[in-house]
Amino acid sequence: MIRKNNVEDLAVFGGDVLFDQPRSTSNLLQPDVDKFLSYSKVFFEKKQYTNNGPLVELLEKRLAEFHEVGHCVSFSTGFWGLILAIKSLALEGRTEIIMPSLTYRRMADMAAWLNLKPRFCEVDATSLAMTVDTVAPCINKNTAIILGVHPIVNCCDADALASLAREHNIPILFDSVESVYESTDKGKVGGFGNAECFSLHACKLFNGFGGGYLTTNDEGLADRLSSLRSFGFVGSDQVATQWGVNAKLNEMHAAMTLASLDDIESQIASNRSRYKTYQKALSSLAGIRLLEFDEENKTAYKNIVIEVEGEWPLTRDQTIDILNAENILARPHYYPALHRKSMQYDFVPAHLPLTDKLAESYINLPCGQLVSNEDILHIVDTLKFLSINAEKLKARLEKGKTL
Repeated sequence: MIRKNNVEDLAVFGGDVLFDQPRSTSNLLQPDVDKFLSYSKVFFEKKQYTNNGPLVELLEKRLAEFHEVGHCVSFSTGFWGLILAIKSLALEGRTEIIMPSLTYRRMADMAAWLNLKPRFCEVDATSLAMTVDTVAPCINKNTAIILGVHPIVNCCDADALASLAREHNIPILFDSVESVYESTDKGKVGGFGNAECFSLHACKLFNGFGGGYLTTNDEGLADRLSSLRSFGFVGSDQVATQWGVNAKLNEMHAAMTLASLDDIESQIASNRSRYKTYQKALSSLAGIRLLEFDEENKTAYKNIVIEVEGEWPLTRDQTIDILNAENILARPHYYPALHRKSMQYDFVPAHLPLTDKLAESYINLPCGQLVSNEDILHIVDTLKFLSINAEKLKARLEKGKTL
């Protein structure tokens, strides 16, 4: 492994790159290939590759059991799961959807695709999650639905948010793509609100080559979504709605997801080991605060997020640029905030000073199955090198601006 002895050794200034292969923030789980092939033989032998095949049925059954809910509906992507669920749940004649601004960069675009106007809410300063106190002021006569989004570390208070929604007779849908394994004091993620949506993208906890699913205890909603994902068909040839699309999960994606589901406990153990390595290594580094997992409840230990505090000598963006040059593919955490993006559709203007501050303060660090504990120690050593050599580094960066 390449060591840095002075600032000129940094890759950003032309030195050798620390990692030959990028270390990313994506999970990139590679489940046991023999398990994947074994599942795949099922649909090959039955010669059914889509249209609610045997593996999709098995997967939906297992995921419903995993989340301790009555129903699971799978989709070709998490996007279609969210879109069709919002369309099915939003109150007719109303125009607004409440969501946090500090979240996934395409969330507001999904709402606009459905002709709903995003109304952005603040989040809690410590958990980075939306709360009853931040959502309640946004509720009004135009509210069609609340989109409750779990942050990528820990959970929002889903039970309290669901109670708030019931109090106002407003549906609430949870975007739970980063909280697959989590539990709260009030129960397991998957059974809160009207429904919860999850992703099977390669960067998520369950890698299905892509895809998504929704969990709910509402049988009527599950039946409606099962129809909508299949062109709107009810029975063999009757179309029940003009909103039907082709959003079915195919058997290959189901096979990959089942193999990932089989490996879940070993994956959680590996994630915990990586998290503990980060936790110990970062504990002595001034100016960097690790966003810690709530270990009193079940957690996946999946994502690594740090806060750049006042003692840190570089800006957040300078830090990311230097790390990226070393093939440490750190990313700004949900930046820019959605209310600061340039949008080609209507949204409710929002004054969110806390979100503005938080959007400038957090970094996602490499994690997942292709990052080793040794890699993590080198990543933290790089951060320590930046801290120790901060004055020389800032002078070198300033010199580079004038060249």
